[in-house]
Amino acid sequence: MRIIDPEAIERHGAERFRSEYHYAVFEYWRSAKLLRYLTNAGITRLGRMLDDGCGGGGMSVSFAEEAESVVAIDLADRFRDAGTRLASEQGGPKPAFSRADGTALPFRDGSFDLVISHAVIEHVKNPGAYLREARRVLRPGGRLFLETAPYLSPSGVHLPRLRFPIPPHLLLGRRLAFRLCWWLARHAPGTFRVPVGGSSFLAQARRGEAKIDDLYYLVTLNNLRQHISEAGFTLVREDLEISKLARRTLPRWLVDQIPDLPIGRDVLITNMEYVLAC
Repeated sequence: MRIIDPEAIERHGAERFRSEYHYAVFEYWRSAKLLRYLTNAGITRLGRMLDDGCGGGGMSVSFAEEAESVVAIDLADRFRDAGTRLASEQGGPKPAFSRADGTALPFRDGSFDLVISHAVIEHVKNPGAYLREARRVLRPGGRLFLETAPYLSPSGVHLPRLRFPIPPHLLLGRRLAFRLCWWLARHAPGTFRVPVGGSSFLAQARRGEAKIDDLYYLVTLNNLRQHISEAGFTLVREDLEISKLARRTLPRWLVDQIPDLPIGRDVLITNMEYVLAC
């Protein structure tokens, strides 16, 4: 899926939290943006590909249409009733889904040309081992695409946003903010900007389901760069997205300095994308 269809992405995005399958469909359409990014980064041939934390598997189905082969792994078999169903409906080449641990991959050295890690590493307890394993299974000269966000940023905190423009994680710390949002989701869901059906966090809380804080790795720009270096990767490309609020309100010279500002960069950078080489 290389055609970016904003209308389809918006439509499927609006209902992505209805089920794992709906989220997989949303990711299938959204994957066109990632494929364009890879092309712009010089990766025109996907070759043998590993989706290293595929979730429901929507992106994996899209990748399988473009790559020589795709293996898609996740710790939980969320793909069983989502990605496999979507792949059958699309009727094209199918990814090979498998339940596996990204910190101990069951593949031989040099098995893949490209590894994709999209919004995964923040959920990994040992990010260093995760990156070392990704490098091990890449062929010499292979590429890793890595995407995540600083945990202090609005997107990286993985909490639904309040109607009031108050960032509780910056005032209370991550742990207390998580507990507060969980309590509000159960007892006062109207305090959030999104409806219950528009957030998996809110939907789970309303159902009374147990939920743990799944940000095992508290990502910062500095510690991620360190993990990348220690894993033995060479930086090919780093793209840091600055918050729209900062770009609208701050002078250009200060916006340009944000990646060099301790703490401030981890609040004002809302997304980080990397292309790394062995």
